[in-house]
Amino acid sequence: MEISEIIIAGDTPGVEWRLPVFRFKGSRREAPRVYMQAALHANELPGTALSHFLLERLRQANADGAILGDITVVPQANPIGSAQSHFGELQGRFDLGSRTNFNRDFPLISLGGRDKLLDDLDRHSAMDRLKRHLLHMALGADLVLDLHCDDEGLQYAYIDEAFWPEAADLATALDMKAVFLSDGESSVFEEAVCHAWKNETEGRKKTALPGRLSVTVELRGTRDVYPETSQKDAEGMWQFLLGRGVIAGARTDLPTFAGKVVPLDNIEMIRAPEAGAILFHRDIGESVKAGDLVATIIARPGMPDGAVEVRAPQDGLIVTRVSTRFARRRSDLMKIACAQPSGAACKPGTLEA
Repeated sequence: MEISEIIIAGDTPGVEWRLPVFRFKGSRREAPRVYMQAALHANELPGTALSHFLLERLRQANADGAILGDITVVPQANPIGSAQSHFGELQGRFDLGSRTNFNRDFPLISLGGRDKLLDDLDRHSAMDRLKRHLLHMALGADLVLDLHCDDEGLQYAYIDEAFWPEAADLATALDMKAVFLSDGESSVFEEAVCHAWKNETEGRKKTALPGRLSVTVELRGTRDVYPETSQKDAEGMWQFLLGRGVIAGARTDLPTFAGKVVPLDNIEMIRAPEAGAILFHRDIGESVKAGDLVATIIARPGMPDGAVEVRAPQDGLIVTRVSTRFARRRSDLMKIACAQPSGAACKPGTLEA
């Protein structure tokens, strides 16, 4: 095992960021190469905990000669965001300097342009240099796993249609309850990786990518960081790596994936019609019917018309819910995975900012 650091010079004098990278050299050239990162949104830590326990097992596997494919793990992919605290609260989703989401605006390049990502880095901001280093490492792999979490949520993933249903083994191994089939229309990390693979050959875009995978894994909610769940997640990832031939060893037979599989168009983003205190009537993991009361917004406390009801627009599974109990007008409340497309107008790409 090799441990190195990528140093990201800051945008002001006397500041630099250090990015630890763990690498394991595989013994078989034909085995899949893996890149895994966690906490790109620096306050989303279930993936960091998973990485900690997985690295323990990988070190032992390395000592036993069981690592078949090259593996790169970045347990805390965003040292810039990890240092951003505002009034005692970690601000890891947006760069406070540029107001940009750390998981947006990754370069959309062809695979042949990979090495140019690191050319003339000094002309880029610290945040963009970080993104370029992460994307450069990922494009050297075949299996790319970006570990995130939601606010309050089930275990689920965003997976490009090009990888489905081949990626069902990952969904089953990590005990996911849902898979959102993404449309490849954004600049988030996993879609930037997929974009490069699809455009490996100039002027000829691929629609299928056998043997490859780029995925955003959502490991429940921000508060779900416990020894038991993290070790269970690490075991699930271990089984996935065994099954894909990255590690040698006996694997557990995985059942057929039984969770919901829906395109992004079928996700109902439930938003607050007015500002106020949120009273949730339904929890994550519950199935709802069209018209069911899912939340009440106390917009004008004490007034006869002060409570505003929020109802499910169609049948579906509640996959996520916000942890805050105050809503601004049009702020997100829930994601409901449904069998039919949403009737609400939405832009291509990511569901949230």
